[in-house]
Amino acid sequence: MRCCRYRPFAAAAACGLLAAGAPGEAGQQRAAGFIDPLPVARLKLLFPSAAAFAPRGTADPLYFTAFDAEPSTPRARPIGYAFWTPDLVPEQLGYHGHIHMLIGMDTAGRLTGVIVDRHTEPYGDFSIEPPAFGAQFKGKSVRDRFEAGADVDAVSRATITIRAAAREIRDSARMVARAVLSPSAVR
Repeated sequence: MRCCRYRPFAAAAACGLLAAGAPGEAGQQRAAGFIDPLPVARLKLLFPSAAAFAPRGTADPLYFTAFDAEPSTPRARPIGYAFWTPDLVPEQLGYHGHIHMLIGMDTAGRLTGVIVDRHTEPYGDFSIEPPAFGAQFKGKSVRDRFEAGADVDAVSRATITIRAAAREIRDSARMVARAVLSPSAVR
């Protein structure tokens, strides 16, 4: 099989980022279209220093919150937010369909990482699956352009996929930033 046709964590597993026992292994049941309603293993990839995570609530937009301490303690502060792109921009499609990504963003509006979870893109194996695709977004501000060929690496034969993924990342990150961050906090 050439691409990640609904193989969870293909890119992360290929580069050894996921530990044994992580959600998504064979036998796990899907919840609300995703493997785990609180994907702690993947959230830890986006926020390694987080002490705890709060599940997605019912707020609009839907997002997870990463904390520096247990949320039940008075000293707990949010250190970032994570969100699934299909939850926020379901109308955004790649060449062949949805590109499911988990995005992390800190409290200054800078991305902490991008995890491509699953997709059906015919050229995804060399465009959005390699760890370098997600790595190029780490540290980007929600105010950046997110434009293929400008500040996002373009990949020959996968232009539609790359552009769609960049738009998904940009639009969903901006939605969450508008909902949870003050404009003066965004850098």
